[in-house]
Amino acid sequence: MNAPVRSTCNAKDGSPLALYDWPPALGVPQRGVVIVVHGLGEHAGRYTQVAEQLSSWGFGVRAYDQYGHGASAGPQGGLPQDTRLLDDLVEVVDATRQRMEPRSPLVLLGHSLGGLVVARFVSLALRPVDGVVLSSPALDPGLSPFQKLLLALLPQIAPNLRVGNGLKPQYLSHDPAVVRAYRADRLVHDRISARLAQFIAQAGRATLDLASQWTVPTLLMYAGDDHLVSPQGSRDFARAAPQAVVTAVCFDALFHEIFNEPQASEVFATLGQWLDQRF
Repeated sequence: MNAPVRSTCNAKDGSPLALYDWPPALGVPQRGVVIVVHGLGEHAGRYTQVAEQLSSWGFGVRAYDQYGHGASAGPQGGLPQDTRLLDDLVEVVDATRQRMEPRSPLVLLGHSLGGLVVARFVSLALRPVDGVVLSSPALDPGLSPFQKLLLALLPQIAPNLRVGNGLKPQYLSHDPAVVRAYRADRLVHDRISARLAQFIAQAGRATLDLASQWTVPTLLMYAGDDHLVSPQGSRDFARAAPQAVVTAVCFDALFHEIFNEPQASEVFATLGQWLDQRF
């Protein structure tokens, strides 16, 4: 498949966000557009496999590097305002809508931190979308009591202080090649600011509090053996959300990056079936 078309989108403050577009496969009826939102410390380029699969099913795919990640603006892992990641998604959605057919469906697919950003975006109804896919969303970061204490203090004292995010690459996937590629990726980093950590902790709880009011058709897929975010956040969301709206699937034996596991075909089959039923 051809490499994605690269461009930029300006955030509210004028700083650039790196965009990557994959068109639907030739000869396949166009069914809609999916915006992919990546996780903490990584970048959109790690979702080529996901984009190519969606493209083969007839979806145009747009991904972008979040602020402080990949080729987008900002210090690695930084966050200048509490709402910055949500504001950037608003800009990307608006820019994407402008180039879409008026009645074409728009779906958001977010992984880990990206899943949290997407879920918070939808819970606040910042823009209408037609569907949501959450992959191992960071609804519960699994903080220890000590980490919770730090988050109560650091954002007030040093909100821009950036430290190691503590992510252990060996728990991304059971596939050693995925872990090696992650470690060797020059666009991957391990930084997180106090403000970004606070956003993750607070946005997850706030999203769970609104789960019972969920109205957007959603596929929640999460790893049962996740060591990077707590699966309990996904379980709590699935339990509280209307079952007619949210379809939840737990892959018990998988690590965090469910699309990069040796059993990824099962994950893609679940995603494809859900998309077929709705679009």
